[in-house]
Amino acid sequence: MSLRVKTILVTQPKPETEKSPYFDLAKKLSLKIEFRPFIHLEPIMAAEFRKFRINILDYSAIILTSRNAADHFFRIAGEMRVVVPESMKYFCISESTAFYLQKYVLYRKRKIFYGKQTILDLIDVMKKHKNEKFLLPCTDIHKQEIPETLEEHGIEFKKAVIYKTVASDLSDLSDVNYDVLVFFSPSGIRSLLKNFPKFKQKDTRIAAFGPSTAQAITDAGLRLDIQAPVPAAPSMTMALEQYVKKANK
Repeated sequence: MSLRVKTILVTQPKPETEKSPYFDLAKKLSLKIEFRPFIHLEPIMAAEFRKFRINILDYSAIILTSRNAADHFFRIAGEMRVVVPESMKYFCISESTAFYLQKYVLYRKRKIFYGKQTILDLIDVMKKHKNEKFLLPCTDIHKQEIPETLEEHGIEFKKAVIYKTVASDLSDLSDVNYDVLVFFSPSGIRSLLKNFPKFKQKDTRIAAFGPSTAQAITDAGLRLDIQAPVPAAPSMTMALEQYVKKANK
């Protein structure tokens, strides 16, 4: 018989609106759900970026995989006193990232393109612009599927590491005493083990979103108890709900 679940720690920032499915889940199943990012992003400064010998103006198109990528791209351009030309084209992984660009550029359909949610959605439109020189701003730890997909489809691009993923200081969490820990990236697992090198899982259930996160958990010698997305639970909150209902019978 599964141990009951009363407390859950989600290793992400607390949602900004009350409409989060996590709040609905907490209310529905009488759970205490807390939020704490295990990782954070730090900028790579202009002095360090210059060592990579990447000239932004050598490129005519930017591939943006997130709002963070957009923020750091324009930050590094500003620090290096590069005026990004109006002719620059932007290929965004999602519509929300494309609309976020309005913070930095005048939104014009002829130069901003976006996919539904994955890099694969962008490939066809990028092939129509194959004469462009693509720059991919990214973090030091990024999803390999993005550069791999671009290479697979013959898209010539250059990676520009402009920010890095760093383990947060979690010393105030003492012994990480929750029934369930929820992780969304391998970096989160590395942060757990860096902050708590003597961590013993015991009765703590560990949940993972995405195959790379799941793999990092098992590689660390930990037990994976809850996984998403799966056909029966495409979201983490659905996977948690199904597990908790069974455990708390």
